[in-house]
Amino acid sequence: MKVHRGEIQLGCIVAEDIMGMAVNPIIPKNTVLEEEHLNILQAFHINELYIEKTKADGNPFKSPLSSDKANQEETDSQETTGFVDLYLTTVKEYKKEFVNWQSGTAVNVARVRELILPVIQQVEQNHIYIYSLHHYSTKKDYLYHHAVSVSIISSLIGKKIGLQSGQINQLALAGALADCGMAKVSPHILFKEQPLTESEFKEVKLHTANGYKMVKDTPLLKSETKLAIFQHHERFDGTGYPASEKSERIHLYSQIVGISDMFHAMTSERMYRSKQPIFKVLDMISKDLFGKFDIKVVEGLLQLMGDLRTGNRVKLSTGEFGEVIYTKPNAFTSPIVKLKTDEIVDLSQQKDIYITEVFI
Repeated sequence: MKVHRGEIQLGCIVAEDIMGMAVNPIIPKNTVLEEEHLNILQAFHINELYIEKTKADGNPFKSPLSSDKANQEETDSQETTGFVDLYLTTVKEYKKEFVNWQSGTAVNVARVRELILPVIQQVEQNHIYIYSLHHYSTKKDYLYHHAVSVSIISSLIGKKIGLQSGQINQLALAGALADCGMAKVSPHILFKEQPLTESEFKEVKLHTANGYKMVKDTPLLKSETKLAIFQHHERFDGTGYPASEKSERIHLYSQIVGISDMFHAMTSERMYRSKQPIFKVLDMISKDLFGKFDIKVVEGLLQLMGDLRTGNRVKLSTGEFGEVIYTKPNAFTSPIVKLKTDEIVDLSQQKDIYITEVFI
C-alpha cells in the first residue's frame, strides 16, 4: 500500500525499493523500518513509499485515515493476502501458542500443523520467498520467527532430498516444535540482551529434553519426529547435545532440523548476535563446519538456497547490483552474475565476493 511518510510507524516493512538520487536503493525492499530509516526518508525528502499491509510484529498497519480511505483499506484486507501477510500472521499466531505453553497448556499439534502448512505451500509455489525469511525476524520476536522459518526450511530440504509428502509434513512439524521446550526456560534468559552465563546456557540446553517431554504422548507426531525435537542439537562429529550422539545414531530428521536451525539463527538478528549474509553463512556451513552434518543434508541446504534462477536480482558483497545469468551444477551458491555495468562476474572464481541479498 502507498502511504505518506508521516503515516509510517516503526516495524513497517518496505514493499518496494526506495530510490534516492543514486542508482541503488537507499532503503531496499523487505527492510523492517527502524528509527534510522525514518531519518533517511526525511534526509532524502521521500514523502511517499510503498509498505506491506502487515507490520513485522504480525499486526496490521493502521493509520489515521479518512473514513473513505479506511473503508477502502478494509476492502483491501479482505482480498487474498500475500506471502508477507501470511507469514507474519503465522508468526503472530504461533506466538500465542508459545505463550500458552509457557503457562502450562499442552502442545496442540493439530493447531501448529494448521498454522504452518499454508505458509509452506506458499514458499513451495514461489521459491524466491525463502530468501526473505530472515528479513522479518526481530530481536523481540526472534523465537517465534525462528520456529516458523525452521519449519519452512526443514520441509523444503526434505523435499529437495526426495522425501515423501507425509515425511515432509512431519519434518515441518519437527521444525516448528524443535524449540517448544524453550517455553520452560526462564523469560529472563530468553530475552536477555547480553551473552548467557554458563549456568544460563545449561538451562537453555534443557529445552531439547523438555520439548520431547511436551510432545512424547501425542499420536499426531511420528516417533522420528519426536526424536528430531530431542536430537536437533546433536552433531555428526559428536560435539552436540544432549547425548553427544554421532553419525548414523542421529536421525535424518534431526540433522535436517539441526542444519535449518543453525542456518536461520546465523542469518537472523538476535538479542546479542548480528545477522550474517545468507551466502556467507552457506559458505561457512559447507567449509568451516564440515563434519558437523551428513554431507547429504549439507548438499540439500546448498541446493535449496542456491536454487537461483536466471533473472533473479542480487546484491554482492562489493555493494554492486546485478542479475543471475547462469548457475553451474556444482556451484549452487556462486552463480555467474551480470552487473548493472554489463560486467560478467563468475562468483565461483571469486573467493572474497559473495551474494548478500536476493530480491523478490
